[in-house]
Amino acid sequence: MESINSAVETLVQSSNTLFILLGAIMVFAMHAGFAFLEVGTVRRKNQVNALVKIMTDFGFSAVVYFFVGYWIAYDVTFFSDAATLAQGNGYDLVKFFFLMTFAAAIPAIISGGVAERARFYPMLIAAALCVAFVYPFFEGIIWNGNYGFQGWLESSFGAGFHDFAGSVVVHAVGGWLGLAAVLVLGARKGRYRNDRVQAFPPSNIPFLALGAWILCIGWFGFNVMSAQTLDGISGLVAVNSLMAMVGGIIAATLVGKNDPGFIHNGPLAGLVAICAGSDLLHPIGALVVGGVAGALFVWLFTLAQNKWKIDDVLGVWPLHGLCGAWGGIAAGIFGSEALGGLGGVSLASQVIGTLAGILVALVGGFIVYGVVKAVAGIRMDEEQEFRGADLTFHHIEATSEDR
Repeated sequence: MESINSAVETLVQSSNTLFILLGAIMVFAMHAGFAFLEVGTVRRKNQVNALVKIMTDFGFSAVVYFFVGYWIAYDVTFFSDAATLAQGNGYDLVKFFFLMTFAAAIPAIISGGVAERARFYPMLIAAALCVAFVYPFFEGIIWNGNYGFQGWLESSFGAGFHDFAGSVVVHAVGGWLGLAAVLVLGARKGRYRNDRVQAFPPSNIPFLALGAWILCIGWFGFNVMSAQTLDGISGLVAVNSLMAMVGGIIAATLVGKNDPGFIHNGPLAGLVAICAGSDLLHPIGALVVGGVAGALFVWLFTLAQNKWKIDDVLGVWPLHGLCGAWGGIAAGIFGSEALGGLGGVSLASQVIGTLAGILVALVGGFIVYGVVKAVAGIRMDEEQEFRGADLTFHHIEATSEDR
């Protein structure tokens, strides 16, 4: 009997390890989506820089999260010997890998907002600081119960802040960090002239579309495998993600008047919004949440760019920051039993938790980017910006013609 129990335990541990490893790989693959979404959106002279930023940000994020960020969030370090770390089929190590791919999404989100005028190394350092300190501070508060915030919400409003896969913890925090970075950095040269908005059209719609497709596919690992163990997997999460995605597509198509940039960001808006409540909502509720997010992105992207003159190149603030905030609040609305959800959520807790995430991101973002700007400078000079980041930092263009 003992040997049978041991075999069953080993099977469960190994299955859970494989499950979360596959999730980590799927979210890791999403970083290619971030890269191609940015490559297709920026002008041709900045395409190489877009690719390089996503790759290097991932590398630096992995190191700082391994040594600092994960420790801050979960009070776990990896200074034990390999035999200790490998216990339980190495599940704890792979769990770190999975959560690290979430953390690395923060600079990937920010990258799209600050594109085409940011210096390479100062922004890389700033991104690493966000992953090491700002993001894990809030991550630990929500997903590890640090500092008693979740306990206070539960005792005050009957439930803690619910964010199953990171509408607020990952996306809203990344989006509002991105807004702080964009505001500190300033607009691209020539973007706003004499109260007129100069259009900088996307350089490559096929690459933009490819990035959107990669992100959409990987997102099912992002959401479904946030269960982190096989016994927690739910088809409800998968179908809610699907319905929110298609809701975002339809809304962005209609509100965005067939614009391909809006259409390919529509599903991402829906997926950002459904992360928080994907394990609670009825699929019809998920469709509504995704549809609102798709329309919200189109409206606020246009407003931010044209009226408020916030030069957020990929629209990371409306896409991740605002749609993520909507997702956090929507989980408290559509997750209720009265609207077909599973219940167990408090709208008050969802609003307060969402506002807390925004506050942490804004304060942390202005501190990080303000300090890096003061110490090292984060803005390319006018000549460098005119030449483009590809030639300025990497000394090569995205394509060349044989002569």
